[in-house]
Amino acid sequence: MLENLVGLLPEIWVALGQTALMLAIGLSAAVLLGGPLGVLLFLLSPGQSLSGHRGAALVHRVVNALVNTVRSFPFIILLVALVPITRVVAGTSIGPLAAAVPLSFAAIPYFARLVEQCLREVPRGVIEAAHAMGASEAQIVLRVLVREARAGLVGALTVLAISFLSYSAVAGVVGGGGIGDLAIRYGYYRFQTDVMVLTVAILVALVQLIQFTGHRVARRLDKR
Repeated sequence: MLENLVGLLPEIWVALGQTALMLAIGLSAAVLLGGPLGVLLFLLSPGQSLSGHRGAALVHRVVNALVNTVRSFPFIILLVALVPITRVVAGTSIGPLAAAVPLSFAAIPYFARLVEQCLREVPRGVIEAAHAMGASEAQIVLRVLVREARAGLVGALTVLAISFLSYSAVAGVVGGGGIGDLAIRYGYYRFQTDVMVLTVAILVALVQLIQFTGHRVARRLDKR
């Protein structure tokens, strides 16, 4: 058993790299696109600063419905449904780069909703005080909302990373590569239980590392 695991070390390292690549692309898309989308959802929600603008209610309903629709798809179904788009974007429907496309599609609305919830925790009086001092919307977002909610945002990103680590393993089932692909090829198809146990242990260790790191960073940023 030990000899089998030692012989698989090169493939394990490759699988870890593929999983890290999928997570990096998915989380980057979530932060760069899902973050602003979450801020927009918050600002357009009833009672917030942009809600009084003409057409704001319609835009909020449309964006809110779109976020809810994408989030309602089970990831495995979303992964298959986006195969045509994946082929256009990545040039292929298999491999870690291809798997990163549906991961990104799923991560953007997921993180947007988490961001919106974090911003709702910011005391309304702080926002009103910033408005009273003549701060612009951009200044309020960057210097008030994000600053006040930064610990929660780190926590939200931690939750997202852990959830999408499991999603990346699911992507491996359909040829996405990574730890999930390794577990299926060796642990399931070849009945090598030791490989399956090892991949599960690796995933548990990665979850613990992400959670520990996120918790430490959030505690440092929390000034309450």
